[in-house]
Amino acid sequence: MPLTAAYGGAKWSPRPATLRDDMAQTWGDWGVASEVGTLRAVLLRRPGPELDGIADFDAAQMRAGVLPEVARAQHDGLADAYCAHGVDVYYVEHGPPDKPNLMFVRDLMLMTPEGAIVTRPASTVRAGEERFVAEALAGAGVPILMTVHGGGTFEGADVAWVDRDLCFLAEGLRTNTEGADQVERMLREIGVAEVIRVGLPYGAMHLDGLLSLVDRDLAVVWPRRTPYAVVAKLRQRGFRLIEVPDEEEAQHRLPMNGVALAPGVLLMPTGGDTLRAAYDAAGVETHEVDVSELIKAGGGIHCMTGFLKRDDP
Repeated sequence: MPLTAAYGGAKWSPRPATLRDDMAQTWGDWGVASEVGTLRAVLLRRPGPELDGIADFDAAQMRAGVLPEVARAQHDGLADAYCAHGVDVYYVEHGPPDKPNLMFVRDLMLMTPEGAIVTRPASTVRAGEERFVAEALAGAGVPILMTVHGGGTFEGADVAWVDRDLCFLAEGLRTNTEGADQVERMLREIGVAEVIRVGLPYGAMHLDGLLSLVDRDLAVVWPRRTPYAVVAKLRQRGFRLIEVPDEEEAQHRLPMNGVALAPGVLLMPTGGDTLRAAYDAAGVETHEVDVSELIKAGGGIHCMTGFLKRDDP
């Protein structure tokens, strides 16, 4: 008897396209392989009741005490700024009352050209937050390529995309070797040619605190902090470099912790006047939003943003 289609018979229809080829048809229009391509969609977590009643902000991994209602209003302002620039905003709707850092979505996912990597935060304070981001990703129709597992720890702010063929992957306080190995294997499986591994200095939280890509050929680096291998590769690629002009401002105002809305168009926190002047001199168009209360929690605009879709720059 001839084979039926289910067993590979004449009417069997093989699937020739790759996941990247049929992403939009099967899942949706997702994918990121740049820090500066035109931004189309983001994932945010509006701070909820988890900000109320924190007794020890240091133990909660926050810089200082945070006023919950002010923080929520500022987060709404951030979402409004994205919407005003044509960016679709999705939300992590659910979260437990004991996870006040859930708003820092960048740490909990890494978007790639073929889907998301769900991370595994390094501290017990944040353990389990990734579950709620995974739920939001699945609900939006974003494919999940892997979840960091075993003894690996990895947070998404330790990766910086240059383009589809190059990214930096840092190890340090939040990302250990096992976690970085898992992420590198996945990135190479989906065709990233160069995954440059770097180490972070003692006292650094994430790579995105030491490196900011602003335009196709422009980056902000922090002398004596940004890993040398990053600077060397960017110079090899012909990047212009802005060196942090005011370390105190960079530390307390987080002006580096902005988000490119498009090549050379930046959404940045208010209060970073010195770095903003350097952006202006370099031809960058800046837009400011007040996240000063949210910064007290330990992160800025980039930290709070899970990137879902960027065009290639």
